[in-house]
Amino acid sequence: MAESQWVQIGFYVPMGNADDVRAALAEAGAGRLGNYAGASWSTTGVGRFTPLQGSKPRMGATGVPADVPEHKIEVLAPRNIARAVVEAGIAAHPYEEPAYYVTEVWMLEDL
Repeated sequence: MAESQWVQIGFYVPMGNADDVRAALAEAGAGRLGNYAGASWSTTGVGRFTPLQGSKPRMGATGVPADVPEHKIEVLAPRNIARAVVEAGIAAHPYEEPAYYVTEVWMLEDL
């Protein structure tokens, strides 16, 4: 099978900041499918982390485990703009170290 031309990009974002990150991802070109723009999928959950020494946490305190209500935002994007989309998501994200992932996706034209 040939290399996929699409990726799925996911970000874990505090609920109060999800709209800003979603808008930045769309502005960078993610979520454009046919005659639609800004397509995304969100689920809710709880992000857990412990800020380590040297961190500058926006939420929580160094050495103290934190639980934060978050949205997981997923978007599809052409592979050739994936880096720009991730960089836009990071720039709009409130965390010092945002959690995100990029997964290869095969669309019909890739099969």
